[in-house]
Amino acid sequence: MDTRTGLPVVGMVGAGQLARMTHQAAISLGQSLRVLAATPDDGAALVAADVRLGDHTDLDALRTFAKGCDVVTFDHEHVPGEHIRALAAEGVTVYPSADALYYTQNKRAMRERLGEMGIPIPRWRPVTSRADIDGDVVVKAVSGGYDGRGVWFDPTDVDTGRELIVEERIPIRRELAALVARSPFGQVAAYPVVETVQQGGICVEVLAPAPGLPEDVAVEAQQLAIRLATELGVVGLLAVELFDTPDGLRVNELAMRPHNSGHWTIEGARTSQFEQHLRAVLDYPMGDTGLTAPAVAMANVLGGQPGGPSIDERLHHLFAHDPGVKVHLYGKQVRPGRKIGHVTALGEDMDQVRSRAVHAARMLREGPG
Repeated sequence: MDTRTGLPVVGMVGAGQLARMTHQAAISLGQSLRVLAATPDDGAALVAADVRLGDHTDLDALRTFAKGCDVVTFDHEHVPGEHIRALAAEGVTVYPSADALYYTQNKRAMRERLGEMGIPIPRWRPVTSRADIDGDVVVKAVSGGYDGRGVWFDPTDVDTGRELIVEERIPIRRELAALVARSPFGQVAAYPVVETVQQGGICVEVLAPAPGLPEDVAVEAQQLAIRLATELGVVGLLAVELFDTPDGLRVNELAMRPHNSGHWTIEGARTSQFEQHLRAVLDYPMGDTGLTAPAVAMANVLGGQPGGPSIDERLHHLFAHDPGVKVHLYGKQVRPGRKIGHVTALGEDMDQVRSRAVHAARMLREGPG
């Protein structure tokens, strides 16, 4: 407890953009968010008051970081499970637990568990030899993959030095995401199901609510996410990435933290995913997940090629062009293809708000023109 405010101290391991935006939500709740950063230049370390430097794989660094925290949570899923269990055994409240996070850290274990639960997933098998990679399959690293890394569509590119699985390639109409939050008490809150647009394994747009999604399919996706959060014992945010196929929904991936598919909620929902994650890990009652506008579109800002106008000059041009678009920059150094921010547009018509969001992201990536 922070004696200055009488409110809890939440520790977030990791100091990237998710921690940065969680810090913004913590401010309005009066909470003190402590972040464990790898470097002083991490996105959240640039803005948070309580920054500790350390390695998330160092148990002693985690122990030191956790002292004085009412609860410890994460902005990524790379903390070793044995370290999380050690902290919990020493009396640290950690959400989500190591047992829950295991299913996001190990794709093979996740698919085995979901199969036991009868959850619809693509057919898959573990890779035991190079011969298992033959055929029309997608190859995935069992651990360590994100943002398109650790996923191969061309068998000749596969890193065979890692533990792998293969999945069937299935025809999909589009990709969806169902985001829910769950508290230790067991209360759950589900957000509207969204459509995610992927390019090169990276999410580039999110449309809320998913355009043209039948209500019964949306409810099915929400109920699926609630069931997963409950049966896997998730506390905090759970993002369920889904394939919308001619044969129904299929679960693709899980994430147990604030997620790129939920960034639109900062302006587009009554309670942002970042505030909701804080509410959940602190066992506060969940917030309203309703939309603030009929149509919300988010576009990721990816780093462009070197040169051209500065990011500050690009902001000037963008705000002059569209004063209503909302910009979130993450304090990252620009590299081609790197996520450096996102923009959100709200309105009555999805085609219009999507066009505005995409154009705004392009202006920030390439400059006016």
